[in-house]
Amino acid sequence: MDARTSSNAQESAEAPHPLAETNAKRDRLLASIALIAGAGIFVALPFALRAGAEFFMPVTAALVVAITLVPLLEWFERRGVPSRLSAGLCVIIFLSIAVFAVASIVLPAIDWVALIPERLPKVRAALDPVLDLYKAFDKFVGKIMAQVTITPQGGRTVRIETPNSLSGLLATSAPHVLIQLFFALLVIFFFLAGWTTMRKRTIVSRGSFEGALTTARVIQQVVDATSIYIGTITLINVTLGALTALVLWQLGMDSPIMWGGIVAVLNYIPYLGPIGSALLLFFGGLMIFPDVWSALLPPLVFVGLHLIEANLITPMIVGKRLTISPLAILVSLSFWSWVWGTTGALLAVPLLIIMKTIFSAAGTPDIAGFLFEHGTLTHAGEEETEKDSTDVDTPRAAT
Repeated sequence: MDARTSSNAQESAEAPHPLAETNAKRDRLLASIALIAGAGIFVALPFALRAGAEFFMPVTAALVVAITLVPLLEWFERRGVPSRLSAGLCVIIFLSIAVFAVASIVLPAIDWVALIPERLPKVRAALDPVLDLYKAFDKFVGKIMAQVTITPQGGRTVRIETPNSLSGLLATSAPHVLIQLFFALLVIFFFLAGWTTMRKRTIVSRGSFEGALTTARVIQQVVDATSIYIGTITLINVTLGALTALVLWQLGMDSPIMWGGIVAVLNYIPYLGPIGSALLLFFGGLMIFPDVWSALLPPLVFVGLHLIEANLITPMIVGKRLTISPLAILVSLSFWSWVWGTTGALLAVPLLIIMKTIFSAAGTPDIAGFLFEHGTLTHAGEEETEKDSTDVDTPRAAT
């Protein structure tokens, strides 16, 4: 009798409970719907961001700048300055720095652009061997294309009118840029003016104390990670630009402050920015120095300084506070450059930091677990994983 009872109890324990099986099916259905919706958003969002770049790009850039300015806003508020006045002071400080940086680059650059027609023969003479090779290759490709290309009959010629001078280009694009800049400044001001109230309201509106604590921690982590990274990288880039300008001044390069500013701005773009700086410095050297070998000095000096900065200074300072996979940086750079061009490349790393901080706190969907294991998108948080690893390692260390 006892053996039969224990056997029945074992069979009932091994048999799946109907309610548990129903809950598992429901969880898998909800996870499937969430996964399909997430995949659709993932596919459609880049095209929506690219199509609506006139709206999304200035808003996103303004929010990144505003998050960076939050520590300065809190510094003013701790000293009794009202929120709106603190926000106005932050905007004025940011705008002053931006205007100084743009003026130090754009005004000398206009003079350089005006000198291009005059000094282009000198540049061409220095690059004659390379240009001859390019012309030969171009003729070869042209002959091949002439043999395989079929000229359509009755086709229409489309003529695109473009501004024929730098002043014409500025006249056509300046109003649009000024409107976007004004809109971005308004977004920064109103975000900072309502930051304290918005943060309190977001935390208080949580249904539990644990939820409020988690929300406060995530907000603070996003602000700290973004502001520390941008502040630290800005200091490094300004130092690199100043050293580059000093060496270029010693070499006799015209407008060294402009070149230092270009180096500092382009260094915000990983990988591609330093390459662009070196190419621009080489072209500028061709316009100033008598031969190609002398023109190579400015880019070589910059490359040397950049190697020291990228391999010693930045890892030593930023690496202690923030670690990001180079692959993630490259993917983010490629994605945002495709979506928003140069502005997207400048925003690639700050946006990656913001998303990484949020996902680290909230957890990432467990797609592998949904497909191959328990059929849900839930994922254990980092804290639980670290706790489990600590619990496992502690007895081993004691042993």
